[in-house]
Amino acid sequence: MDNLISIAEYAVLVGRDPATIRQRCLRGTQPGAKKIGRDWVIPADAPFVDHRIKSGQYKSWRKKGSG
Repeated sequence: MDNLISIAEYAVLVGRDPATIRQRCLRGTQPGAKKIGRDWVIPADAPFVDHRIKSGQYKSWRKKGSG
């Protein structure tokens, strides 16, 4: 059996808020998340992938080329 842990335990493990992890489970973007009854469980070794763009690539993108 997989080493499954609760959302609260996983949130502490990756340093995020449990509500954030719960939303990712509901959206289907958290890899390995499974719903057992009313509770979500996640493998302890599941990666937390942050898809935000942090490079500043889209900073002030509306100002470029307008006008």
